[in-house]
Amino acid sequence: MPKAYKFLTQDQIDQFMRYGYLRIPQAFTPEKAASWTENIWTRLGYDPNDKSTWLSERINMPNHKFEPVRTFSPLAWGAICELLGGEDRIDNMCTRWSDGLIVNLGAPEWENNWQEPKELMNWHVDGDFFLHFLDSREQALLVIPVFTEILSHGGGTMIAPDGISMIAKHLYEHPEGVVPGGFDAMEKIQQCSEFHEITGRPGDVVLMHPFMLHSASRNALRIPRIITNPPVLLKEPFKFDRENPEEYSIVEKKTLSALGVDRLPGWKITGERRVIVPKRVRIQAEMREAELKRLERENSEMALKGPEAIGARVPTISEILSM
Repeated sequence: MPKAYKFLTQDQIDQFMRYGYLRIPQAFTPEKAASWTENIWTRLGYDPNDKSTWLSERINMPNHKFEPVRTFSPLAWGAICELLGGEDRIDNMCTRWSDGLIVNLGAPEWENNWQEPKELMNWHVDGDFFLHFLDSREQALLVIPVFTEILSHGGGTMIAPDGISMIAKHLYEHPEGVVPGGFDAMEKIQQCSEFHEITGRPGDVVLMHPFMLHSASRNALRIPRIITNPPVLLKEPFKFDRENPEEYSIVEKKTLSALGVDRLPGWKITGERRVIVPKRVRIQAEMREAELKRLERENSEMALKGPEAIGARVPTISEILSM
């Protein structure tokens, strides 16, 4: 008997199985989006009315506050659980979202200047903090909560659905593990023929397969685009040789489909799983310290002094996984 899903529709499942992603419209409220971005300009140190102060095109901001996904967006949490085979498979370490916002402001030279997908130079597979295997648990889904309206050509993430099979094959052929950035993404993207631009409205959430090749795109409109990209961590690695096919998660089914098989009997990794501390940890610690000083100067409510404030210290590995 087919599984019954409470949060996912059959159309969304079909979309995920075909393209490797789905959208949940209005998964959280626009009011929640506004409250989490209300002090963005103070944190950045930029003037929203003076683009000459927008010194960086894209900024991956540090985090100050957290909220459980189940209360921030019950719809997204339910869909995440159903895509991954149930809440009991998800590690509690990654059940919160943070205000580690990702801002795309564009640049003067790109204004009204669109770039074709294959010309983008930032194609990659997410997960800079672990050695990658076909069954890695550290990045079980790519999650994009949308905090501002994203119009076409407005800096939305560009994705290549047909790249999923290329990454799956690469990992299948390298059971010893692949380092972050070791996927020859720029070469693979030239072989892709289908590209989707992620647009949306505040409150939308997009859920993608972990092998999705994607890239930041030019914000030719220069309307600030704000998202986050929290990882989802499993308790155990994915399994591709289950006796009962009904126990495969939707993500596992998509991976097997990308490889053109129903199961992988006998497949196992040959390398050692390990966590990698990325360079962004030090960079974001420095950014966090600067943000706190600006927030304190303006007596902002975001000048966190509670027990959850990380401050300027380097996060632990657990905190890296929670970003």
